[in-house]
Amino acid sequence: MSNIRITKQFSFETGHALYGYDGKCKNVHGHSYRLDVTVIGKPISDTSNVKYGMVIDFGDLKKIVKEEIVSVFDHATVFNKNTPHVELAKELQTRGHNILLVDYQPTSEMMVIDFAKKIKARLPENIKLHSLKLQETATSFAEWFANDQD
Repeated sequence: MSNIRITKQFSFETGHALYGYDGKCKNVHGHSYRLDVTVIGKPISDTSNVKYGMVIDFGDLKKIVKEEIVSVFDHATVFNKNTPHVELAKELQTRGHNILLVDYQPTSEMMVIDFAKKIKARLPENIKLHSLKLQETATSFAEWFANDQD
């Protein structure tokens, strides 16, 4: 049977700041992100399986992405913990803000790499992550493709 790709779209609101950047994004600001998650696999051929004909139930994919990405990043502010922004992050946390400290510069490029690792770890063995597209504005996005990985 053929491999089939299926895609589920997600959206979430996240703030961030890019420490050391020479443009406006050095300031704390936010985006309405859209994440497209595409997986690839063979549709289930066992007619007695309740998921017959599906690569993966969209609901199962939704659960994984919601738990690993959307619920974590939605309405959070992300800072690189290896920069002086950590002081601002700690201050905001003491005031009740939802802060995420990550090991990377929180650009769309680095976030999509992080997201790929988290999603891949949760997929069933027979399903592979094919690609991710993380859109931060109407005209700007980063993409991750399994084929491009070393």
